[in-house]
Amino acid sequence: MKIAYDAKRFFHNTSGLGNYSRDLVRILAKYFPENEYILLNKNQSERGKDILENPDVRFAETSGGMMARQLKMGKDAQKQNADIFHGLSGELPLKWDHAPIKKMVTIHDLIFMRYPQYYSFFDRKIHLWKFKKAADSADKIIAISEQTKKDIIQFLNVPENKIEVIYQGCHQAFKEEQPEEFILQTRKKFNLPDRFILNVGTIEERKNLLNIVKAVKDTAIPLVVVGRKTKYFRKIQQFIQKSKMEKQIHFLENVSMDELAVLYKSADIFVYPSFFEGFGIPVIEALFSKTVVVTSNTSCLPEAGGPDSVYINPGNAADISAKIQFLWKSESERQRRADKGFDFVQKFNDEPIAGRLMELYRKIIS
Repeated sequence: MKIAYDAKRFFHNTSGLGNYSRDLVRILAKYFPENEYILLNKNQSERGKDILENPDVRFAETSGGMMARQLKMGKDAQKQNADIFHGLSGELPLKWDHAPIKKMVTIHDLIFMRYPQYYSFFDRKIHLWKFKKAADSADKIIAISEQTKKDIIQFLNVPENKIEVIYQGCHQAFKEEQPEEFILQTRKKFNLPDRFILNVGTIEERKNLLNIVKAVKDTAIPLVVVGRKTKYFRKIQQFIQKSKMEKQIHFLENVSMDELAVLYKSADIFVYPSFFEGFGIPVIEALFSKTVVVTSNTSCLPEAGGPDSVYINPGNAADISAKIQFLWKSESERQRRADKGFDFVQKFNDEPIAGRLMELYRKIIS
């Protein structure tokens, strides 16, 4: 079987969609090396270079010209005699020729529909048009959570039997033990407190970092934050300065994947009070790291967190504070929940996810 992918995100996105694309191709190549995996894009990058070393994975340059991704990539996949074209980020090419090919698309979330205030009018219209077009032309749609499946049915008016829920996993670094020397180097490099709570994710309004900062105000609990800053960061900075919390809140930059794994494993608690997510990969990363999770009781987050994470109302800083302080003071409770969470998260391991994907590929061409 030959599967062609829209590899724009594979080569050029550092986080979310890029990680999903690279992990998907990596696990399929590992567990099903008898197939051919073709990465279509106008160019390559250093990202994913190790995956391209697999003999069953290859890069294919797409045709040039204006809007080539939309107008020519589909035909390029057909010229490669691909059996399936899989769009990994909610989009499919608009033009195809007559050669037989099955079309599949992964839709990660429809947050722009649920929370339109976070997006410009123009972005909302473009996203909706692209996603609706892809959903209509796909033979099958992969939703990365039950929450996303519900949203696809509601907002894109897609029949339920066209959608399969296949969860995504996370980077291998979170499942491995880092050497003790590297752990010490990382702690020293970032001048980490002896004990701390951790938050990871883009610093934007939807991710709700401000309510974590409010939750630890008037406590001695250090907070370490890893994430790209947006204009929302200014609001947080103002609150920190006004509350004289500069020494309590630590913002880290240029953190590698292995260093991030050390941060997760070193944290007492991982806190993720997002208002809405398509899936919530950081929750999975924390659970694989055997770190207890405090997260929102909304959207897909209970799907990712399982029965032993601690759930809060993301809009209620007092609730977040109470749950953090309860866990901070009880090592046995942290350990108990972390152990149970580690058992739960095994369902997001590479092999079962690769198996579900391959089962769907085989079903679609049978």
